[in-house]
Amino acid sequence: MQPELELGPITLQTFGLMMGLGFVVAGLAASRHLKELGKPVDWAYEMVFAALVGGIVGARLWWVAENWSEAQDDLLGSLFSGAGLVWYGGALGGAAAVLFWAWRRNWLTLQMLDVAAVPLAAGYAFGRIGCQLAGDGDYGIPWDGPWAMAYPEGTVPTTEEVHPTPVYEAVTMLIVAALLWRWRHRWRPGTLFALYLVLAGTERFLVEFVRRNDEVVAGLTQPQLLSIVMIAGGAIWLWALSRRADSRAPARAARQRA
Repeated sequence: MQPELELGPITLQTFGLMMGLGFVVAGLAASRHLKELGKPVDWAYEMVFAALVGGIVGARLWWVAENWSEAQDDLLGSLFSGAGLVWYGGALGGAAAVLFWAWRRNWLTLQMLDVAAVPLAAGYAFGRIGCQLAGDGDYGIPWDGPWAMAYPEGTVPTTEEVHPTPVYEAVTMLIVAALLWRWRHRWRPGTLFALYLVLAGTERFLVEFVRRNDEVVAGLTQPQLLSIVMIAGGAIWLWALSRRADSRAPARAARQRA
């Protein structure tokens, strides 16, 4: 855990460094995938920039909405403060910005969504590494297990040993990113992104059982409810793709007989 790095007169926030590294890795993965598809490699950097701007704006707006009673007295200050970013707001804002970019590039297709799958998983993993280094409160509930740890020097400190949930999430999503990268040319367009929704939603749903978020409905937290939407959306998407493939099979067989 190292919230800050002192380099002479310069102080660097490790969360910001990991966030930046996550965008770099996302850009490299996207550029490689685009090159394989015969698309302009420069599009990767345009996608990443759109995601960065949209993600920061969305994360801030979501935080302001969640903390309106605190933010309303100084709305401009709250909007442009350096503190307070919510992942789901960032995900929605980044997604909206990338979709707008794709529309302007006339590439709003399932193939584009597949290109985004690995960068999303890898970027999330590096973000969680940043949470672990910063000790920013994303850790879990108290625990006395073999790899429990405290965050006494974190930006949201605790001396009580807890589940290191950022580590769980970082490792899991790096594995998801590696699997999606391996599978990137295996299936029809749209499948890779649907798998991302199912895998990322499942990861977040499960880790919430040992995180500190408050329950809101039926014993589930807000991130778990959103995760259910992701899992259901991805599963329905996969089902629709399989049905579409099945519906084409008789036509292909008829053409072959002819």
